[in-house]
Amino acid sequence: MTKILMVCLGNICRSPLAEGILKSKLSKNFIVDSAGTASYHIESSPDKRSIAVAKKHGLDISNLRGRQFEVSDFDGFDLIYVMDESNFQNVVKLARTPEDTGKVKMILNEVHPNKNYEVPDPYYGGDHGFENVYQMLDEACEIIAQQLQ
Repeated sequence: MTKILMVCLGNICRSPLAEGILKSKLSKNFIVDSAGTASYHIESSPDKRSIAVAKKHGLDISNLRGRQFEVSDFDGFDLIYVMDESNFQNVVKLARTPEDTGKVKMILNEVHPNKNYEVPDPYYGGDHGFENVYQMLDEACEIIAQQLQ
């Protein structure tokens, strides 16, 4: 069983959206989870705007709860997708081995290989930013799902 982890800063905007989107595209033979590199929102629900944009697209992520990325996640997951360069650096800093580091990927590199484009953090913006993030993540998750199945 392949296990995929989505990581952003607080685990309330981008990574829960990515988790919900990818789960909707994969069979039950996969486990998808999300985490944040910071501890700001442990046990918090996703941002209401992430919940709303997911619902608009037929997904329910309201039951997800924020958690912080842990070193043990390298053991528990086969692939770790991060949303931006800061998340990438924070996760890689915790890697113990080259194998750990090799699991960490910038999610938009699935759409734009080797460009290291970032999924912008929509937290301080309006609803339109959440829709843009949804569209970016949906495109990336479609490619990931096709590669995995």
